[in-house]
Formats: sequence, structure tokens, C-alpha cells
Amino acid sequence: MYFHPDERTALFIDGSNLYAAAKSLNFDIDYKRLLRLFQGKSRLIRAYYYTALIEDIEYSPIRPLVDWLDYNGYTMVTKPTKEFTDSQGRRKIKGNMDIELAIDMMEMADKLDHVVLFSGDGDFRRLIEAIQGRGVRTTVVSTIRSQPPMIADELRRQADQFIELEQLIPEIDRTHGPRRDDGDQDDFDEGDEGDEPYSETA
Repeated sequence: MYFHPDERTALFIDGSNLYAAAKSLNFDIDYKRLLRLFQGKSRLIRAYYYTALIEDIEYSPIRPLVDWLDYNGYTMVTKPTKEFTDSQGRRKIKGNMDIELAIDMMEMADKLDHVVLFSGDGDFRRLIEAIQGRGVRTTVVSTIRSQPPMIADELRRQADQFIELEQLIPEIDRTHGPRRDDGDQDDFDEGDEGDEPYSETA
């Protein structure tokens, strides 16, 4: 992957989409290593992480990750999920963060030389095109190695650079084993909370 060391860069991480991509490749992301990787390649201005949170439960499996990221260099963008009942009477929960991500990226564009989007969602193709129209280089990180591929073909074609997530595993994989002393997070999984609705029987 190509990054210029003087480029002002920002990461925009679609949390649920990245979690699903990593899960499809059977590895867990070490978010401290991920941050260090991009800090070493360019002038990293900001790292945004987007996720929806279920607020009406006693314990949220994603809360430890959200809190850790908030204290360790990431800008967290969250909102409550919305609960509704579908036509079959099933309880569904949805929390889509696409608008928040798109607005932040557009607002930051004039301050950046390079944006890195961690998502394979084809809905972001037009956003990437608009960012390119402002003279900003674009990189998309996702995977084509899953079945089916996690990245939409139109998004991959639009981006200036595509990074296969599988190729980053040696640099961002979370080591399983004894707890490390460098402050890296342990045992945080994003679970099932995110942009795609899931259903439970009422």
C-alpha cells in the first residue's frame, strides 16, 4: 500500500462492517496496532470509529471496546440503536451510521490529503467520488477473500487504492495468549451490534 509520509490522513472505520470482515477472515483486530500502522505511514490527523449501541440492556458486549478506543486515540461516534417490529411481528434492532460517517468525511476533506475508509459498503461509492472531487486521495480497506466478498465491486473500483484486509493480518492481528504489558486491549469483540439489523423472536 502506498502512503506519503507527509500526507494528512484520517481513518473512517465502519465498526460493524470491519468486524464482520475480520470475522470472515477468522482473526481479531488489535486496534492499538492498527493505529500505529497508519501513524507510521503518514501524518495521521484523526481515526474515527462508528458504531451503534444498544442502551436499554444491563451489559453491552461492545461497551468495553468503545471505552478503550475512546481513551486510546480514536474519535468515537456512536448513537442509540432503534428498535422496531417487522411485518412478521419479530423484534428487530437497527443502528445505521452511514450518514454520520459521510458528514464527518465531507467536513474533514478540506483538511486532509488522504482518507482511509474501512468498509465494503457499496453505498459509500458516491461519497468516495465526492471526496476525490475535492482533490483527496482515497483508500478502501475490506476483503474480497470472504465468500461472498465483503466489498462491493463499485466501491473497490471507485477508490484510488484498495487494501485487502487479509494482507494486514500480520500487522494488526491481536495476539492470543498471556496479557501483554504494553497496554494493548484484550478480549474485546464487537459482537452483533452494528449497522445491519438482526432479529430476535418477540
